[in-house]
Amino acid sequence: MSTHLFFSFIASLVISMALIPALMATAGRLQFIDIPGGRKIHPAPIAKVGGLAFAAGTFAAMLLWAPKDQIVTSSLLGGAIILLFGAWDDRVGLGYKPKFLGQLLAAIVVVEFGGIHLTTTPFLGDSVLPLWAAVPLTLFLLVAVMNALNLADGLDGLAGGLSLLSLVGMAYLAYEAGDWVVLSMMVPVLGGLLGFLRFNTYPARIFMGDAGSQFLGFYLGICAIVLTDPTRGPYSPALVSLIWGLPILDTAGVMIQRLTERRSPFTADKNHVHHKLLGIGFSHREAVLAIYGIQASLVALAYLMRWQSDAVVLGVYGVFAGAVLWLFVRGGGRASISEKRAESAETLEERRLEDGGWHSALPVRLIGLSVSVFLAAGVLLPSNVPADLGYLAAGLFVLVAAGGVLIPSARPMLIRAALYVGGTFVLYLIEQPGSGIAAAFHTPLNVFFLVLTALIMLAIRFGVQYRFQITPLDYLLVFLAFAIPFLPEMRVGEINISILTAKMIVMFLAFELMLHALAKRLPQFGLVSLWVLFMLGLRAWW
Repeated sequence: MSTHLFFSFIASLVISMALIPALMATAGRLQFIDIPGGRKIHPAPIAKVGGLAFAAGTFAAMLLWAPKDQIVTSSLLGGAIILLFGAWDDRVGLGYKPKFLGQLLAAIVVVEFGGIHLTTTPFLGDSVLPLWAAVPLTLFLLVAVMNALNLADGLDGLAGGLSLLSLVGMAYLAYEAGDWVVLSMMVPVLGGLLGFLRFNTYPARIFMGDAGSQFLGFYLGICAIVLTDPTRGPYSPALVSLIWGLPILDTAGVMIQRLTERRSPFTADKNHVHHKLLGIGFSHREAVLAIYGIQASLVALAYLMRWQSDAVVLGVYGVFAGAVLWLFVRGGGRASISEKRAESAETLEERRLEDGGWHSALPVRLIGLSVSVFLAAGVLLPSNVPADLGYLAAGLFVLVAAGGVLIPSARPMLIRAALYVGGTFVLYLIEQPGSGIAAAFHTPLNVFFLVLTALIMLAIRFGVQYRFQITPLDYLLVFLAFAIPFLPEMRVGEINISILTAKMIVMFLAFELMLHALAKRLPQFGLVSLWVLFMLGLRAWW
């Protein structure tokens, strides 16, 4: 199962990252373009096909590696329905009634064919809800969370980052409960979403569209309901309030404000939490980071309070709800202030981007050299390479080599994918227990990653001449890299997932710095990635 989860994550990540450039290139012809104006704050047309990319990665990974039980199968069918209606909406702009119909059909599929529904509610204890009450309530909640994520998708990286935090929290809870069905659905979504977020964080090059936001809301909904089903595991449904967190509160606050102003609750406006933060003077990046911080706090509380009573959990959530609703009452203005603030912030940042001398260049150059040496030598350390991993590496080697020759414009994207996949494979194999050479280098490798982390922080702090712009996603990854190792140890098989995940995040940040700051050395990085993939394929039959 651990191997299946690993491959499903990597496959979804790679498919998402590979599809996004191709979809972006065809978005104009297919009329999947988000035109600025009205309540939209982006200044130029942007393709809204990201949701199609990470959904394709999710579907492929789940079809290959997820168990084929009724919950997973119904989620695939329901996900396809919501993706179809979402793509239709992205192309022609549906009204709320057809959108609601698609959401309801997807929810009915998982309730009817997957048997997914609430079995109890907070404060009912062991009492089981009758189906006549459970089914409508489940349908309502699934539709609500789909709309909540859809409405939260108002700033670059916002809906994706919120979903990433919730999915990571649920994945850890599912791991502790031994719920491999929920993990098999969440891990592919996480992989595809992470691949997409690199293109979506501020300033975004692509949007997920309604197809993507509703798809994420759909899986957040069904996974949370299944995870907190007392007939399957130990968690109370009250935890759902913290897991879904801010998007549900934002939707409720907007609806209440519209109704009190005697307007339709389905009328679009600029009254969401992110608009409120922009209106009181937050820049785009600051608003996203503030919302990430709130959501991360709620998800952390869901973990810390997983054994608390329903009254305590809902009481704490009520405090957060009161604070957020207060923002709707007192937050006032629209996003007018923010645009000038954002412009001045960007101007200031540009002024700071000037050469800082050789000491500014040193950290990122050391990162490029040390990572290249690590990958080139690290591929030789594992005592054995599984055949299925070798097949994947060999296939990607052929794809990258042929694609780089036949399509020169695709080389940066292919090298990026090869580095991500090859580096992840090397880390995964080195972390495998055994008596191979890797065991003797365990402590030096840990020291290497500590030094690499320090170099990354120095490069981001002082390497301004390279114009590497740290994004909210980078802050989020740094937070996860530091937080995950302090969680109670997670093991899948004999692999320490906590340590592996932290090292992967550090490696990914190093790749991004290398590719941005040392773009002239892209051919050398391409050769390193091809060496890693070739040796992995060769060693599978060595």
